[in-house]
Amino acid sequence: MSTSSDRLGRLGERLAARHLRAGGYEILERGWRHAGPDLRGELDLVCRDGATIVVCEVKARRRAWPEEAAEGVDARKRRQLRRLALRWLDEHGCRGTPLRIDVVAVAWPPGGGAAAICHLEGVA
Repeated sequence: MSTSSDRLGRLGERLAARHLRAGGYEILERGWRHAGPDLRGELDLVCRDGATIVVCEVKARRRAWPEEAAEGVDARKRRQLRRLALRWLDEHGCRGTPLRIDVVAVAWPPGGGAAAICHLEGVA
């Protein structure tokens, strides 16, 4: 059964992907999962920005500003994203390709209205 937060997360990922495509990014993969004995997790979006592979962590929040949503990516999460991104590069034969970790925050303001998107590049 899908929860409200699952639906919000999927909507946030769709809006983030649309935002990135409009900015010239190519979406390579959505929701890539790794469940090995030494590392478990998911990469929300894996993109290409020119020659660089960009892993985007998407944070979607209701009644928040985008900057607040982006604060949900702490140091532990950034380390995990880097490890997962390196694993993705290995599995796709891309080791050595330039890599960047970004956060795309999608937030609906406290007073209501359309979602705002904040793209923070190079967070990890």
